[in-house]
Amino acid sequence: MRLAVLSDIHGNLAALDAVLADLETRAVDGVVNLGDCVTGPLWPRETFARLVALDLPTVRGNHDRWILDRPEADLTPAGRFARDALQPPERAWLHALPATLEVAPEILAVHGTPADDSTYLLEDQQDGRLVPAPRATVAARLGDAARPGVVLCGHSHRQALVQGPGGAVILNPGSVGCPAFADSPAAPGLEHRSPHARYAILTRRHGRWGAELLAIDYDWDAAAARAAANGRPDWAVMLATGTVG
Repeated sequence: MRLAVLSDIHGNLAALDAVLADLETRAVDGVVNLGDCVTGPLWPRETFARLVALDLPTVRGNHDRWILDRPEADLTPAGRFARDALQPPERAWLHALPATLEVAPEILAVHGTPADDSTYLLEDQQDGRLVPAPRATVAARLGDAARPGVVLCGHSHRQALVQGPGGAVILNPGSVGCPAFADSPAAPGLEHRSPHARYAILTRRHGRWGAELLAIDYDWDAAAARAAANGRPDWAVMLATGTVG
């Protein structure tokens, strides 16, 4: 079995197209999307249209939920940009995505944790940085999902493959279109990253789960120029370098 896992596209159509082109060179049995589809000062409506046409099994991310149910004043600037770009039915479509998804009998897809799309599953924030969460914390966040099988999660934009509590294999594919968090107050303290479009391929061979963690070259200068043209020089720096500040 080979399942491509995408997450945190954040309206970056150029990065998504690069990932889709790369997928054409790899034999996969399916593709799943872990949410946060369009929020970003890039191509939110175009990305939405592409994803609807692809019709991938998709989990709702916190930004997909916030685009409809958060007051305007509580949205990030990127969230307001995406909300303004979409029509009410498009916002409602994102909001109606499932919070969790059983991709297969042994594979659970979530955005953050099984219970909360806004909580990191594998990381904690410490001194403005993301650090690995203690094993007991990960077990508590997994809850009933701490059992043999696979949990797919996104939200932190950090690629990881972890053998978790109860025998669960936890896979975060990283972010397709947003390597860091330009709208977060903690962004300048995050570790150095890179501008690549990231995704993963979950594999099962000889009864064991594994993964290919992929970082794809794409025209991130075009994405940075788009952000700058839309009034977000901070996003332009982040997209071009993978690092904020």
